[in-house]
Amino acid sequence: MDIVIKLSQFLLSLSLLIILHELGHFIPAKLFKTRVEKFYLFFDVKYSLLKKKIGETEYGIGWLPLGGYVKISGMIDESMDKEQMSLPPQPWEFRSKPAWQRLIIMLGGVTVNFILAFIIYIGMAFAYGDTYVANVDLKDGVLVENPVMIKAGFKTGDKFLAVDGQKIENFDNDINMKIIMAKEVLIERNGQQQTIKMPTDFVDQLSKQKKAPLVDMRIPFAVASITPESGNTALKPKDVVVSLNGQDARYFDQVKVILENNKGKTIPAVVLRDLKKTPITVKVSNAGKLGVSVGGLNIESLEKLGYYKVSTKNYSFFESIPVGLTKGKDQLVGYGKQLKMIFNPETKAYKQVGGFAAIFNIFPSSWSWETFWSITALLSIMLGVMNLLPIPALDGGHVMFLLYEIISGRKPSDKFLENAQIVGFVLLISLLLFANGNDIYKAIVK
Repeated sequence: MDIVIKLSQFLLSLSLLIILHELGHFIPAKLFKTRVEKFYLFFDVKYSLLKKKIGETEYGIGWLPLGGYVKISGMIDESMDKEQMSLPPQPWEFRSKPAWQRLIIMLGGVTVNFILAFIIYIGMAFAYGDTYVANVDLKDGVLVENPVMIKAGFKTGDKFLAVDGQKIENFDNDINMKIIMAKEVLIERNGQQQTIKMPTDFVDQLSKQKKAPLVDMRIPFAVASITPESGNTALKPKDVVVSLNGQDARYFDQVKVILENNKGKTIPAVVLRDLKKTPITVKVSNAGKLGVSVGGLNIESLEKLGYYKVSTKNYSFFESIPVGLTKGKDQLVGYGKQLKMIFNPETKAYKQVGGFAAIFNIFPSSWSWETFWSITALLSIMLGVMNLLPIPALDGGHVMFLLYEIISGRKPSDKFLENAQIVGFVLLISLLLFANGNDIYKAIVK
């Protein structure tokens, strides 16, 4: 059932993005009276799953889910329709239109992608608001257990103050991505500020470890259940350990250290039980365990226990507009930084480029509209940026040649554009094979 939910979200998001992207080309083409022969979701190699012709355009769904397309008359595209291009230009064809109109048609898809992302972020700000813990409220710092982070010089208890000079206001889901792309991080440790330079190959180092957060909120040791053989009958479910052997044990990481240092001993403890401090005695096994399972506490429970102050901010419709625009801008800038890292061989980030499996695995196994729209907005930005790359066969390649034509006043020959399209197509297939090959390699190795 989990895979069905993931697949449903993946296909819905992908279909929505493809249809709207192609609609971005379709609408200006129609406005400039350019004939659109086909409008397809997915590719109809040899045959289509569904098709219907309305007017001059055939609408359909292909069987190969690698994208979608609109076939515009008189345009050199992936269809490589040389027969049509060999005939004299017709008034309704793409090649007969002024360069500025052709430029608008080609920019339509990515424009829709960016607009869609910003609309989604505005809608999410209005519908869900923001729930976060202010960074200043993390008075005891954060949890650092990732080996790569520890190797870089970070420790549990560090307070993260700024990333690349940008002050960290809130502790939220974006903090890990900001650290991954950072060149330096300003922290406070034992009351002293210090700057940690991030390793150039940080992303590559992370790829060799099991997937885990870089930093996380420190949580208490909360008992979920006690095993009969543990002998710790003084403990009860929902107890929260706050002291062991006279030492402060407010957090899970502190409890682990104290238990490790008291293997095989019986030691005094203090737990929070019904929000009251209760002294008890516990037995530590020779393995440094209490013989209990630990239950995760949600953010509301942590606030009730006095660990963190949770802030929730709701926005009116008009207030959500600047919030959503800022969120979209931050994601766009962040993705630009990721691409820069990928194209920098020193970072070895290219090893983490993923294909369809990587995108599929982004989606959760349980349905959440908030998560779905958040992922869809990010994918829309990714699709827009990738399509703007100046590679023939992508929108960005067409735009590059059109800008050359507008600036120089000279139009590249159809033969040149055909050859460029072939080169671009080969390059895209190579990138596709590399990305999906990475997915297969990771699946086999890991």
